[in-house]
Amino acid sequence: MTVLTQAEISEFIDRAFAEDIGTGDITSDNVVPADARLRVALETREDIVVAGLDIALDCFRKLVPDAKIEKHCEDGDAIKAKDVLAVVEGNARGILTAERTALNTLQHLSGIATTTRTYVAAMGETTAKLLDTRKTLPGWRKLEKYATRMGGAQNHRMGLYDGVMIKDNHIGVVGSITKCVEAARAANLPKIEVECDTLDQVAEAANAGADIILLDNMGPDMLREAVAIVGGRCKTEASGGVNLKTIGAIAATGVDYVSVGRITQSAPAVDIGLDVAIL
Repeated sequence: MTVLTQAEISEFIDRAFAEDIGTGDITSDNVVPADARLRVALETREDIVVAGLDIALDCFRKLVPDAKIEKHCEDGDAIKAKDVLAVVEGNARGILTAERTALNTLQHLSGIATTTRTYVAAMGETTAKLLDTRKTLPGWRKLEKYATRMGGAQNHRMGLYDGVMIKDNHIGVVGSITKCVEAARAANLPKIEVECDTLDQVAEAANAGADIILLDNMGPDMLREAVAIVGGRCKTEASGGVNLKTIGAIAATGVDYVSVGRITQSAPAVDIGLDVAIL
């Protein structure tokens, strides 16, 4: 499970502000009076699943340490259009300077959570679980995987270091699935997953003792055959060609997991505004 520490969140905000503010917000610092105060509401303009709200609020706290903040929801909540997520009150310059970084983060992560929840719903009453992938923006992986979890997915491996994934190119270099699995076992590596394109490969991977078999770009009929071949000897994961139209049928084949790159790679940002509230 992806866990974000407060130190990581603070570092992320510092990097974001360094990129956006640079040497200073020349508009707010020269147009807005230094002692002006502002009260704003974070309001969604569409139905969403919230993710990244605390990070967005920390953006305001970073520049307005004495800000008064009212939270109206939590990450993972499904809220309706026109609902208020939070209200922030404090120094106007600081709030205006933090606005874009806070909104970019909240809109992007909530977009991922919202898309993820849609995919989970499309899987219906099956027992299959939705997994995320490594198809994330560089530097955003922990944040984006956190957002998928808020939407109802399970986190897959974080990177190349915490889970074995034997793919076709590895097999091509080593010579066979069996040799790859044997080498991973000899190195005492946990959770060995093998990508398979054919039913013969599925049988070999299961016989070799793989922990998980990734069934790549297989239609529902072929997936059912693969699940039957495995016969419960290991977990199965369907991947490739998965979208909202196909995921229901894929999940119903008996696979344990369905992995979807689209929930991070292609999720659109949701529309959340920062509107002036009456003091």
